[in-house]
Amino acid sequence: MRYLISGGGTGGHIFPAVSIANALKELDPEAKILFVGALGRMEMERVPQAGYEIIGLPVRGFNRSQPWKNVSVLMDLAKSIKQVRKIIREFKPNVGVGVGGYASGAAMWAAAKMGIPILLQEQNGFAGVTNKILKDKATKICVAYEGMERFFPADKIILTGNPVRQNLTEGKKKKDSGEKTLLIIGGSLGARTINEAIKAALPQLSKADIHVVWQTGKIYYEKCKAAWVAAGSSKNIECLDFLSDMPDRYAQADLVISRAGASSISELCLLGKPAILVPSPNVAEDHQTHNALALVNKNAAVLVRDAEAAEKLIPTALELIKDEKRLKTLHTNVLKLAQKDSAKRIAEEVIALAKANL
Repeated sequence: MRYLISGGGTGGHIFPAVSIANALKELDPEAKILFVGALGRMEMERVPQAGYEIIGLPVRGFNRSQPWKNVSVLMDLAKSIKQVRKIIREFKPNVGVGVGGYASGAAMWAAAKMGIPILLQEQNGFAGVTNKILKDKATKICVAYEGMERFFPADKIILTGNPVRQNLTEGKKKKDSGEKTLLIIGGSLGARTINEAIKAALPQLSKADIHVVWQTGKIYYEKCKAAWVAAGSSKNIECLDFLSDMPDRYAQADLVISRAGASSISELCLLGKPAILVPSPNVAEDHQTHNALALVNKNAAVLVRDAEAAEKLIPTALELIKDEKRLKTLHTNVLKLAQKDSAKRIAEEVIALAKANL
């Protein structure tokens, strides 16, 4: 079987794409997999690192603030669709898999026009533009949240969840010293608002009877470290740019402060972690707020809006981490939302589609 996988632009698209490819290989070791990405974007580096071949398209996003600049964008889109048609003629895929992003739009559009069945994977609680455009051309749409009928035809939707890191559930728990651990994560690049709130509250946190693991992200690390030193280098606060031992850190956390990206939320659900979610306001169609509300509305997480983080984030965290009953409620409810073996379940749908198309 031959599978064409397309999407990228951000880690939130690339990680699920690679996870689906890995699951396809596990279920079908003879499978031939080819990725299509956007030139100059993150996938052109990350996909080969994962061991897969990728072809880049000159596709770009539309300039919404300066529409007159979109003539060249449309020309690049036309070039990309022409290039994908050539790729499909040569590679002859049985199925196309689109995970969102500019390249996915061009690749899946061309595949559907050429009679190739396509499966879409939507990571967020608010559907992305590319997947909404492609919805009528898709045969199946795998989603991570309930209620996606407002974006996609109900008969095409399959609730599978988002793929998460394979070893995430293998973390070692801490020896019970009675001390609570607060884990603060802002993604590999970090989250400015969260970091600013922590910096302002360092004197308060250093006096709190808790252990704090503060992952700042690489961009903000030097300034955050300087603030930590200026506040007295408190021993109960670890200030780190990156966490290489994420499974252990998750296992040891009693409460997590995080952005509300699709992958992060899927991880929190799978591990049953009580969390305070601070959705990033800098994402398309405010989809992180929609992701967060899917949990908050089921009493499975706490929401602090980005604009209120400076004032509310740390007081909320310090109150919540001591509230055993509330932590237990959040743990129980978030665990109910977990979707297990997502990558494998998506891969099984892809293979079924391929077999039906022989």
